[in-house]
Amino acid sequence: MTKGNTHNRARVPFIQKMAFGSGHLVNNLLPGSLGFFMFFLLTAFGMDPFLAGLLGGIPRIFDAITDPIMGFISDNTNSRWGRRRPYIFIGAILSGILFAVLWQLDPTNSQMFNFWYFLIFSMIYLIGNTMFSTPLIGLGYEMSSDYNERTRLMAFSQTFGQFAWMIVPWFWVIIADPEMFSSQVEGVHKMSIVVAAACMVLGVLPAIFCKGIDSEHIKNRKEINFGTLFSNLKDLIKGIVEVSKNKPFMKLCGATFLVFNGFQMVAAFSVYIIVFYMFSGSYENAGTWPAWFSMISALLTAFVVIPIISSMANRWGKRKAFIISTFISVLGYSLKWWGFNVELNAQFNQTAFAQTMNAGVGRFFELINPTLDQWNMSWFSIDVSNGIPWLIFIPLPFIAFGIGGLFTLMMSMTADVCDLDELRNGMPRKEGTFGAIYWWMVKLGQALALVLSGLVLKLIGFDQNTVIQSADTLLNLRIADILIPAFTALIAIWVMWKYDLTEKKAREIKDELVQRRGEL
Repeated sequence: MTKGNTHNRARVPFIQKMAFGSGHLVNNLLPGSLGFFMFFLLTAFGMDPFLAGLLGGIPRIFDAITDPIMGFISDNTNSRWGRRRPYIFIGAILSGILFAVLWQLDPTNSQMFNFWYFLIFSMIYLIGNTMFSTPLIGLGYEMSSDYNERTRLMAFSQTFGQFAWMIVPWFWVIIADPEMFSSQVEGVHKMSIVVAAACMVLGVLPAIFCKGIDSEHIKNRKEINFGTLFSNLKDLIKGIVEVSKNKPFMKLCGATFLVFNGFQMVAAFSVYIIVFYMFSGSYENAGTWPAWFSMISALLTAFVVIPIISSMANRWGKRKAFIISTFISVLGYSLKWWGFNVELNAQFNQTAFAQTMNAGVGRFFELINPTLDQWNMSWFSIDVSNGIPWLIFIPLPFIAFGIGGLFTLMMSMTADVCDLDELRNGMPRKEGTFGAIYWWMVKLGQALALVLSGLVLKLIGFDQNTVIQSADTLLNLRIADILIPAFTALIAIWVMWKYDLTEKKAREIKDELVQRRGEL
């Protein structure tokens, strides 16, 4: 492989990486919070499960339509502040305000009033969120023209994004804590405002500090106004067709769909296994272990896995890094069979090593519990009297290579694909369109995964109204939790096996584009 040093002009300054990372924290925090808050539509506001399901699905269809439109608009915008930054700034503020408004439901209203209130404001919120998210993704693709610096930038942003997944698993614990809020309704109202304020502050930072491609070299941009609406629609469709003919990009979309869809299909299964298999259906005994499981997974992804993947990509290339990291995740899924075994966890807790660790964790929380009580954070404490299921955390660093590698590498490779598209189809560059279609594929996979997840649970005989599940159901649940994501990950490896946009080819494309544009 031909290696090239990153030119100083192609390096992204640390302050810009920080700002771009804060944008990705918001980009994960908003949908993550939305997903966890949806639980309280049923428990706090008494929404019918079927109507709650519609409120989760219908806005996704609308979101899939608005993403490519916003991508096209930002690709063709010409302003003194660049193509993306004005939308990011306005979108961050709108997203925060509308997220808070969305959750100011009143449980005394009729169910249908709350249904239409939530549905309408979901649509409006998604317009603001699309205005923020789609240009942010496009901005990241154009912040550096260097093959390896793109990976470093995406690794940095994905690390920041993982902070959201360290936070959101605790929302259902905090909101339901009677010492924090007098009711779940109050908890939802106030926590939505806290999330909204944080997202507005952090979301505007990329618009202020990040720099995109030099817009002077962007030619053939379409005029964006109501008079050109029809011609722009034709250009949008033409751009989507051109993107769909880009074989390397379609491989990226296919692999992402497979890995992410497989992961999302069983994302909730770990919680079910912890509660219904390891703790016999007792949410009280399961305690906060599901939240700790998600939080530690995000910690490992952010501070262990993503730096390793970035180093792998710089040393061996992005394709090889993806194949290796995805295969490691398959090994991690396999380890769940032993990690979630009740007998093995009980045996491990009898060892002197485990007892020493349990005692250490117990002493630590004995020291900080008075402070936690003072801050109304008793929900964060761990009860070690029944032991700690240490083995459930063993697969996590291996599994984390799957999702951690997926978005770090795929977003970096999409930036390379944008160069290939400019070489073949000329200006304007389509970072926004590529980003919109890529994330449309992610959202499609997520929506399909939610449907298939419920179907799998039904097929294996899971009964949500029963505390004690049958032995066959629990066995099949554990098997599905391993086989589904492992199978889709292996297919994704096959899809990417002959991906041919290597570092050498990417650098040759960049050099040709520089000459074509007349840049130094």
